[in-house]
Amino acid sequence: MAHPIDLHVGNRVRQRRRLLGMTQQKLADSVSIRFQQIQKYESGANRISASRLWTLAKALDVPVSYFFEGVEGAVYSGAHNGDHTPMTPDDPFQNKDTIALVRAFYTMNDEPRRRLLDLAKAMSGDE
Repeated sequence: MAHPIDLHVGNRVRQRRRLLGMTQQKLADSVSIRFQQIQKYESGANRISASRLWTLAKALDVPVSYFFEGVEGAVYSGAHNGDHTPMTPDDPFQNKDTIALVRAFYTMNDEPRRRLLDLAKAMSGDE
């Protein structure tokens, strides 16, 4: 079973890769490994070494600390018996639609971006 920290770091790799619109193959190519290894990192099946984490951070244009952000807030069930099943709060960035929306949002100019934000707030009742 994967350790909760390895799961968290793998999820952060996936989240950032998707936010950038990068495929596993493209990320793997940029750090000179096979895409299957990226899959294993993202699932937490394989631990990421310090040197590999450094190259992934450079490829994903984030500081190494990015991968550990929010790890303190993650709640893990079964920690007392060695079970490392992650029980994290709902993370909207795990949803592919959220990532697609954020990517599209940042391709817009300021005025349409503001109008879309106003529309979303009005539709959600969060004015």
